[in-house]
Amino acid sequence: MLLCGADIIVRTLIEQGCNTIFGYPGGQVLDIYHSLHKYQDEIKHVLTADEQGAAHAADGFARSSGRTGVVLATSGPGATNLVTGIATAYLDSIPMVAITGNVPTSMIGTDSFQELDITGVTLPITKHNYFVGSIESLADTIREAFRLAASGRPGPVLVDIPKDIQRQFCEYTPAPAVTADEPFAAKDIRIQEAAKCINQAKRPFIFFGGGLVSSGAQAEMLELADRIDAALGCSFMGISAIPTDYPRFLGMQGMHGRYACSVAMGKADCVIALGTRFSDRATGGLDTFIPDAKIVHIDIEGAELSKTTRDTHALRGDIKKTLEALLPLISKAEHPQWKKQVADIRTQEDSYRDTREGLTPLNIRETINRCREANMPVATDVGQHQMWSAQMLNFSRERTFISSGGLGAMGYGMGGAIGSAMATGKKTLLITGDGSFGMDLNELATVVTHQLPITVILLNNRVLGMVRQLQDFFFDKTYSNTSLENRHTDFVMLAKAFGADAERVCDVDSFEKALKKAIDGAKPYVIEVMVDKDEYVLPMIPGGKSVNEIITKVGD
Repeated sequence: MLLCGADIIVRTLIEQGCNTIFGYPGGQVLDIYHSLHKYQDEIKHVLTADEQGAAHAADGFARSSGRTGVVLATSGPGATNLVTGIATAYLDSIPMVAITGNVPTSMIGTDSFQELDITGVTLPITKHNYFVGSIESLADTIREAFRLAASGRPGPVLVDIPKDIQRQFCEYTPAPAVTADEPFAAKDIRIQEAAKCINQAKRPFIFFGGGLVSSGAQAEMLELADRIDAALGCSFMGISAIPTDYPRFLGMQGMHGRYACSVAMGKADCVIALGTRFSDRATGGLDTFIPDAKIVHIDIEGAELSKTTRDTHALRGDIKKTLEALLPLISKAEHPQWKKQVADIRTQEDSYRDTREGLTPLNIRETINRCREANMPVATDVGQHQMWSAQMLNFSRERTFISSGGLGAMGYGMGGAIGSAMATGKKTLLITGDGSFGMDLNELATVVTHQLPITVILLNNRVLGMVRQLQDFFFDKTYSNTSLENRHTDFVMLAKAFGADAERVCDVDSFEKALKKAIDGAKPYVIEVMVDKDEYVLPMIPGGKSVNEIITKVGD
């Protein structure tokens, strides 16, 4: 059939299974928006408050659903407003297709109004990007973008489409939805060598990240853990991959990880790393990181193998396929001494438990755990509230923790929550802080417009908490520009102005009542929770230090 370029774009998106697209209109994409209106019965467009919110929403949609998120923006400032969202998806390996409009091809390079080389701008933060120079290549380029975004290590792909290409006509032939590249196992010899190393281990530890979820290898990992009697821990991106209450699971590891997890991993003699990149937040000082352990590292991305650590056995391949080949080579083993050592570390962790009353980080999280179902999605912004949530919240289902890990983008949370709620249709919690909320509260308009069942838990400590904590520990308590006490924003009145229900709470009982009411209701709800500015994220391993220098209480 003969279609204009804009219609080809939208028909190809529908063909690829896209039923929801996030975006913001502008001059160079008006033809695409005209087409979206024509096909509105087949594809839903979600108008956000700005393009960054749209990009984060597409990212949250992908994290929650496992499907590729799609975002649309115009040229120039519309395109550059996507950059933080694209970078977030890139560093966390989230599949996304970003479509941008550009000025007509005849005007490229003339510095015309809102012209920008967005492919050049985003080259370092995309798996690949395309400038579509002919209408004949348009449909296949979009199909290729979907294939690349979902293949191997997932990530964002950008397609930049000039306005004249959107208006030209071409024959469009529908095609089946593309599929990701066939996953492959690591080489047999690598698997055999790794199996020998694992079978010799006396203190095995499995450390998994977001790649485990992308591969869908949870069952194989748990079978391996049971077979070799291993302890389990995860990176930030691995949170919610397995149930929090799984007996072998010690929680998140690293700078702000759980004490038992970080300490046990440091005492292992064999660390089996699955789909994680050993960032500085996980390793601390490299010269003292798991000094007695051999590392068996499995990842689909070869560039991550031995990038920061010296992997004893580096296996490039899909985690699920590689574990399926590895498991028959693994002998059944029990390690009672190791199990007791881990149990003792857990007991030691319990001794650091915060038993104070009031709106402490632990009491707030325990209240949330009581009030929400463990499979309810939780999105967060970035800061202390994010780390407390990663440490203390319970999860029972994968893809229910939605947060910016590698980039750590303040202002992610509201968009991420919108995308998650749109993808799942479930009631969703957003946990944020007053600093982060100031960066994305405009998207509360989107939440209210679509009557999304999102409850915002706003922890207001009147400071930029995480930065202030670092100033307290390492800058002689010089709190330069981290106090927000001179701001007099009434967040409850502000939320109501947007059309949400809202209230402020100052004690645990009031918080629990408000949270139950919000979750039981159907409207967007904001709960402002007043917390002390001197609450800290602990334990903490200072940057570049070892687990032996872990801080477990103020004054350490």
